[in-house]
Amino acid sequence: MPSDSPVNTGDADSIAKLSSMKNAHKPDVPDASPEAAIDTAVAPAPDVSAQGEPMAIISDIHGNLEGLTVVMEEIRQRGIKKICCLGDVIGYGPNPLECMDIVIESCEFTIMGNHDFAIFFEPYNFNSAAENAAFWTRSQFETDPNRERRNRRWRYLGSMQTRLNNGRFLAVHGSPRRPINEYIFPDDIYSAQQKLSLIFDRIPHLCFVGHTHVPGVFVQHPDFYPPDDLGGKYVISDEKAIINVGSVGQPRDHDPRSSFVILHHDHVEFVRIPYDVATTVEKVRAIDALDNFLGQRLIEGT
Repeated sequence: MPSDSPVNTGDADSIAKLSSMKNAHKPDVPDASPEAAIDTAVAPAPDVSAQGEPMAIISDIHGNLEGLTVVMEEIRQRGIKKICCLGDVIGYGPNPLECMDIVIESCEFTIMGNHDFAIFFEPYNFNSAAENAAFWTRSQFETDPNRERRNRRWRYLGSMQTRLNNGRFLAVHGSPRRPINEYIFPDDIYSAQQKLSLIFDRIPHLCFVGHTHVPGVFVQHPDFYPPDDLGGKYVISDEKAIINVGSVGQPRDHDPRSSFVILHHDHVEFVRIPYDVATTVEKVRAIDALDNFLGQRLIEGT
C-alpha cells in the first residue's frame, strides 16, 4: 500500500493480517511522520456544533477501563448526549478491547491518535515500553475469537481521520500542524514561541487537543493556563485558544484523577473524576507484556 493512500476498511480480515506484519505500512521516506501514511483529509463534520447543547470531549483513554467507566457515568449523570474522542483510545493500558467497544458505541467521532496509529500501522518513535504495549494491544485485537467484533474494531480504527473542523472548532490529537504526533507542551510558551505562532496560524478560533495528557488552555500571547488558574472554566471569547482536554486514562499533571472537558455554548468546563487506580495498576502488573511502570505512573498522575 502506498504511504499516502487512504485506509481501505472494506476487508477487515485483510486489515488485521496486514497490521500484524512489521513495517507493512511503513512509509518509504526515512523518518517520515505517521501523517504521511494515512489520509489526512478533514473528516466529514457530524452534527456536534449546536450552540445550546453541551458536548463532552475526551481523550487519551489508553485502555484504562476503570477511568473510562467513571467518566462515561459522569457524562451520563449530567445528561450529556454528545461525546467526542480525540484519540489514543488504546495503548499502555490493560483493557484495549473493552475501551474501544465503549468508544464505538458512545462517541460521535474519534480522531486518530499516535497509539491508535501504532496498532493499525506501526509504532512510530516509541520507547520500548510503549512499543511492547502496542504490539501486545495489537495481539488482543487480532486474537479475539469473535469475528464480528474483531472486524468491527479494525474497521473503526481504519476509518479514523486525523482532524475534524465543524465550523465551531478544530479537533486533533496532537497539533493542527502535525495532528497525530506533535506535542504542544506548556513550556513551549517560553522555549518554542515560533512553533506556537505557526500552530496558532492554523486554527480559526478554538482548537481541542490531547496527546500531552496535561489539561489547560493556550492563548496566542503566548500563555498557558492550567484549569486551576481558570477556576475550572475557560470563558470563550474572540481570542484564539488551544484547549487540551487532558487524559481519561493516564493523567500526567500530577493529579491521578481522570480528566475531560465539557463544551458549553459560552465556556469550556474542565472536569476531574477519581477512579479505582489500584485495580488498573494490578491489571497492568498481571500482564507480562506491559511494563509495571505503565501502571505505577497512574498512582502519582505522571
